[in-house]
Amino acid sequence: MMSARVARAGLRATQQFSVPRAAALNGLRTYATPAQEVKPPVSLFGVDGTYATALYTASTKAAALDQTAKALTTLGETLKADRKLTGIISAPTLTVSDKQQIVQELQKLSGDKGDVVKNFLEALAENNRLGLLEGITEKFATLMGAHRGEIELNITSAQELDNKTLNRLEKAVAKSEVSQGKKLKVVSKVNPDLVGGLVVEIGDRTIDLSVSSKIAKLNKALTDAL
Repeated sequence: MMSARVARAGLRATQQFSVPRAAALNGLRTYATPAQEVKPPVSLFGVDGTYATALYTASTKAAALDQTAKALTTLGETLKADRKLTGIISAPTLTVSDKQQIVQELQKLSGDKGDVVKNFLEALAENNRLGLLEGITEKFATLMGAHRGEIELNITSAQELDNKTLNRLEKAVAKSEVSQGKKLKVVSKVNPDLVGGLVVEIGDRTIDLSVSSKIAKLNKALTDAL
């Protein structure tokens, strides 16, 4: 398994080091330069957003956007399925040799044989940012959704919802004005803290129908009344 091979690389690293934040960001300049010529469909924030935008730009210029999107989706799903993997690739004690091996394994896993994803992974490794890979895959998916004219419909529930329920919610939102007539991309999440009910987010709109929200409002009403 890939995680086992990566783990062996991580265990060989014995001396801890860190990359200064400024140096890590400056190290992205060469890779991100094309961003001045290609305008991303949406603006992203954070370091992972910066890397995702740089990858989108490089992929667009190389006419490999769909190919890169497929590779990033595969990597994102793998990282979510193997939670130990993120910890291994983000270890600050990895040697140059370790990182080279990890990059090779990640590229194999992605199924991508081009240079764009390979160069991108090497840039992450060089700047000690491999631990951001999962976040980058999510931000890149946001860019691709905007590129395809999609809008995310985030549905958070206390327990996992079945496909029938998700489809009903999607159809209901699609008929409303908040969908802006765009194709919806449903993202389902689970948060037990909600107790029950739902939290629906689309664009800048949030509809909180959770039990926890109702309890909080009730507690506030009682406090104000005393």
